Amino acid sequence: MKPALPKPPRQAGLDTLRALAIVLVFLYHYQVFVSHAPTFGWLGNVGWTGVDLFFVLSGYLIGQQVFSGLARGQRLSVPAFYARRLLRTMPAFWVVLALYFLFPAVMGGKTPPPLWRFLTFTQNWGLQPGTAFSHAWSLCIEEQFYLLLPLVVWAGLRAAAAWGLTVRSAWTLIALGTLAAMAWRGWLWLQFGREVAAGGAGTQGYYSVAYYGTLARIDEFLPGLAVALWREKHPLSWTHFTSATRTWLVAGVLAVGLAWWGVEGHYYVEGYGYGPFMTIAGYSLIAWAYAVLLVGAVAFDSPLREARVPGAKLLAATSYSVYLTHKAVAVNVAAAWTALGWPEPLRIAAVALACLVVGWMLYGLVEKPVMRWRDRVVPTLFPAPAGADTRVLAGESKF
Repeated sequence: MKPALPKPPRQAGLDTLRALAIVLVFLYHYQVFVSHAPTFGWLGNVGWTGVDLFFVLSGYLIGQQVFSGLARGQRLSVPAFYARRLLRTMPAFWVVLALYFLFPAVMGGKTPPPLWRFLTFTQNWGLQPGTAFSHAWSLCIEEQFYLLLPLVVWAGLRAAAAWGLTVRSAWTLIALGTLAAMAWRGWLWLQFGREVAAGGAGTQGYYSVAYYGTLARIDEFLPGLAVALWREKHPLSWTHFTSATRTWLVAGVLAVGLAWWGVEGHYYVEGYGYGPFMTIAGYSLIAWAYAVLLVGAVAFDSPLREARVPGAKLLAATSYSVYLTHKAVAVNVAAAWTALGWPEPLRIAAVALACLVVGWMLYGLVEKPVMRWRDRVVPTLFPAPAGADTRVLAGESKF
């Protein structure tokens, strides 16, 4: 085994955003699967955008790892990338997946899609709402993104070497990817966006193709990649334009607030269907709004970067395990609590505490030990080839 590399210092701002993401998802799923009522008002209604924030954070964190190494002239190992990603996400996922298939009654009593759909990360394709472990759809899109990213980077480096392309090509790809996703969602909206539409399909298939669909949602990783690309490949510009850190933080809060306003009032309109603007551009704009908030959270000297929000570090560390388990835990605890006839605030507290405890257990027993082992077996995305001159590897690259 190779010695594990020292971990970079933990950023409180990123912990705060991770905590915000899992709290938003919890609020939304509590309303949908437990209370079946707007328990948390508009904040619960916009809670599904917590997944969008997770996508942005994933794009940033993975992009920063990749682009920082490339900026130093290092060579990305595609096998190492896949190994580190699989060891990060799969063990906890497999444990929860096994529980859904071995104990379906305990995990919600609904029939999950075929096992092979989960194992191949295609469960989100054509997914029908209400099936068991349906929230794994976002993990499928994440794994599809992880599958594509190193291949795109590898192809970009080859093209840069052959045709003299520069980092501007990466910015072009980000812009084209965003526009392509908007165009695809526009076509989907014409087919499934309105309650009364030509052909009589209505909105029945909207969730399967637009909300859960890979091509309709994968562009939400691009804003996080853009922040990482800006920071790692344009350090002078990053330092200059993020020096007014409070400005970015205020802009991020306003952008997210505007995105939430669009979701609450214009995402779905009773009697009409899904709003065309929020369907076509809204998903992308939500992600870009969170990206602006992300800049305000990671920029040097940002008040959010070092702010220690109570409980945020614990929520951030366990957010993945909480996400995997919270639905089944919430339904079971809520059912048991309802029989007691105690008031709703106590039920919310009991469900939230149970979700946190189970997530913490899964994190401590599965996630954390595997990550420690991974950091020893595959410590980096950029293993230096035998006999390589590290002075050369530290040089600048065009891409």
